Amino acid sequence: MTTGDWLVFAGFWAVFVASPGPNAVNCVLVAWRAGLPRALWCVAAILTQATLFLTAAALGVAALLAATPGAAAALTLAGAAVLIGLGIRAWRRAGAPVAEPPSDGAIYLRALAIATFNAKSLAGYLAAFTQFVRADLPLAPQMVAIYPTALTLTALAYTGWCALGAALGRGALGVVASLWLRRALAACFIAYGVALALL
Repeated sequence: MTTGDWLVFAGFWAVFVASPGPNAVNCVLVAWRAGLPRALWCVAAILTQATLFLTAAALGVAALLAATPGAAAALTLAGAAVLIGLGIRAWRRAGAPVAEPPSDGAIYLRALAIATFNAKSLAGYLAAFTQFVRADLPLAPQMVAIYPTALTLTALAYTGWCALGAALGRGALGVVASLWLRRALAACFIAYGVALALL
């Protein structure tokens, strides 16, 4: 990978991970409720998923899914159902008092599920590997550039989303503002799920 290719990839990846999506919404919600240190379990889960997806894409699984629309469609619908279900649950709980945050393990597993069943993630990895990995060159040297770049930018972006959520949690949000924010974030999950199902 040339320096120019790396710069283009890094720019693409930065936009990809910094743009709002289900992972970002989850980071904001968890950090708002549990604080920044515990919300970093979300970042750990997203990095786990990123490592797995990068490895799967490098091994050709992403290309296989792109070539088999039925499997990709089934995964897309499963992801849509997960996101819509999480959104409906969050909407119903929006008016209730904020309960004790879940355990670190529960935070991690929920974030991993959201990251895995997320069409934005799959589309990003497919785009990255079809646009930036050259089939005519050895794969290993390209991965030496792609892995650290992708994982570093991913960690920075989602840590930023967690910091935003923690700042909102520390702010002087009244009961009405809290209800409004919680419902807005729940609606984001539902909207992402509906958009995913329609795509």
